[in-house]
Amino acid sequence: MTEFTPSLPESDRSDPRAHFSRMRSMFDLVADRYDLMNDLMSGGTHRLWKAHFRKVAGPAPAGGQALDLAGGTGDIALALTRQGWSVVVCDPSERMMTVGRERLASVPVRWVAGAGEALPFPDASFDLVTVSFGLRNMTDRAAALSEVRRVLVPGGRFLCLEFSKAFWPMAPLYDFYSTHVIPRLGALVSGRPQAYSYLVESIRAFPDQQGLAGLMEAAGFTGVTWENLFFGIAALHAGQRPTAS
Repeated sequence: MTEFTPSLPESDRSDPRAHFSRMRSMFDLVADRYDLMNDLMSGGTHRLWKAHFRKVAGPAPAGGQALDLAGGTGDIALALTRQGWSVVVCDPSERMMTVGRERLASVPVRWVAGAGEALPFPDASFDLVTVSFGLRNMTDRAAALSEVRRVLVPGGRFLCLEFSKAFWPMAPLYDFYSTHVIPRLGALVSGRPQAYSYLVESIRAFPDQQGLAGLMEAAGFTGVTWENLFFGIAALHAGQRPTAS
């Protein structure tokens, strides 16, 4: 039903350096089985969501530059390159990107280590910035959104696919599944139970559809919209850097 990225508790964000270090270490631990876990635990649903994500991104304009933030093993990057985008993956986990480099060895993707809160790129570098199931793991989401706006060209687009608030009739079923199935299955498949200890907490603590839209607007994005996927379990948010900024 979802993409099962390991996460840390909200309380851990009170120490940004510790949160960042632990988050990066956990992704390094699960990198080799990350994509397998997502397929097994979602029944392939995450692939359908990402296929839709790719369609919303659309074909690249001439010379179109895209940044896939928290891009991990490169599945979104691969989809974007197939639509003509020149793609940079930026992720704090070197191990995740190593797995991606090996799998996409023949694909022209650039891999850069970096954190969403302090992107290592000049202002107005990209026509499109994407993040898929990565924003909730960032220590300072407001800072990350401000950085996304900074590196976008005026008029550039931001797409964010993340967990959101499920609605009836899916909510009770999803609550049971997330509470009783996800942590056990994640630990079984990954062999790293500590990496999935806080998964459910991170999903429940993340802002709902309106809440994330508000964060994007506060960061200066205009034309903010969202689209619910699979009864609101996930949502695809979109926004634009103003052309006059």
